[in-house]
Amino acid sequence: MDLGLSGRTVLVTGATGDLGTVVARAFAEAGARVVTGYNTNREAAERLAEELGNGSFAIRYSLDDPDSVAAAVTEIERSHGGLDVLVPLAARLSGRRPDADSFATAPPEEWVPFVEDNLLRTLRTVQLALPAMRERGWGRIVLVSSHLARNGRAGMEFYGAAKAALHGFTRSLMWDAGASGVLVNVVCPGVTLTERVRARMPEQAREAERAATPSRTLTRPEDVANLIVFLASAANGNITGETITVAGGR
Repeated sequence: MDLGLSGRTVLVTGATGDLGTVVARAFAEAGARVVTGYNTNREAAERLAEELGNGSFAIRYSLDDPDSVAAAVTEIERSHGGLDVLVPLAARLSGRRPDADSFATAPPEEWVPFVEDNLLRTLRTVQLALPAMRERGWGRIVLVSSHLARNGRAGMEFYGAAKAALHGFTRSLMWDAGASGVLVNVVCPGVTLTERVRARMPEQAREAERAATPSRTLTRPEDVANLIVFLASAANGNITGETITVAGGR
């Protein structure tokens, strides 16, 4: 299947993370030029871009600084032929509260960062990338949520709420973007066997997750990446506003 990504420019924020690296490689294998977005790990981002080939390059931004994100998007538009695909993966990793019953007493400084990092920064990045996509009449935006947004878990209220908000955002954004040829979707992974999860999740816990999964298989980063690439490609001609779960039936 020709995905129609050859020569397309794809910005993957958080590209040096466990999932981001796999996603970036999958896009490069499909022929895309990948912009490996980074904040502090310049060496890793540049090394990854060199590995990917296809004219891929690294670009710095700070999600704490909207002007920095705007400058990065502007540079891609002006100097590299425009941004065709946005996959914003940079976010605060989920962290379960040590006391799962303490939601009612959690101070704002504990939960506001989860909403800021996992929702508001994503919205700002999309807002900056969308106008040029609409003007050109083609674009793909793929957001990444979490199974916790749908299934929940004690102690994950703030993270789950921020990720779930992406689903509602996408259902509205599709109306604003779709008529201009821009499709936007959400991928919702289950427990994904990234290096971080393998290091922190005991085998006993993994077995329990497998037993509770209809496919009896935990999600691989490649499973998530392959779906993201398809949704971001020309092969996806009319899927928009959807949240698609990759969790073996969970």
